[in-house]
Amino acid sequence: MNKKWITIIIVVVAVFLIYNFFSGKYNSMVTKDEAVNTAWSDVETQYQRRNDLIPNLVNTVKGFAEQEKEVLTGVTEARAKASSMNIDAGNLTPENLQQFQAAQGQLNSALSRLLVTVERYPELKSNQNFLELQAQLEGTENRIAVARRRFNETTQDYNTYIRVFPNSIIAGWGGFERKPLFEAEEGAEKAPEVQF
Repeated sequence: MNKKWITIIIVVVAVFLIYNFFSGKYNSMVTKDEAVNTAWSDVETQYQRRNDLIPNLVNTVKGFAEQEKEVLTGVTEARAKASSMNIDAGNLTPENLQQFQAAQGQLNSALSRLLVTVERYPELKSNQNFLELQAQLEGTENRIAVARRRFNETTQDYNTYIRVFPNSIIAGWGGFERKPLFEAEEGAEKAPEVQF
């Protein structure tokens, strides 16, 4: 009779330890997956902040540079396209992230053209409203860079966690997949040429 109880106790303890091991790993994966989703939300928040600033910047420039319609229209169209690109955190595929980055890259390019246009209008460069908007835009670009870096760090932690053994087995059973990282835009490895 004692051997029977000892065997039952050993089996119950073994099942309990195995359950705790697997549930602990699974719960850690869920926690890390949620951290990636939160980091992605932070990235989207910063891009939205930039999208909210752009109309004010365009309207300020429009008042000074009426003949620059093409540049202003380009910025407005790029903003509309970039703000229409919404990726659900649960649908972060490399293709979706690449499309999102392409739309944001087009907006960056349009903003660069706008800021070059501003150089032709010294009175605009001294306008306090424009200077404040430009400073806010620069700050937002820095926030975007920080949010993207944090997203990549969080995603790398998650990806590493689900790929190591024995977590990879549990990740396969739980349906946890690798998440894509932000990558440098094409041509970013080349320093820009400055000519005077």
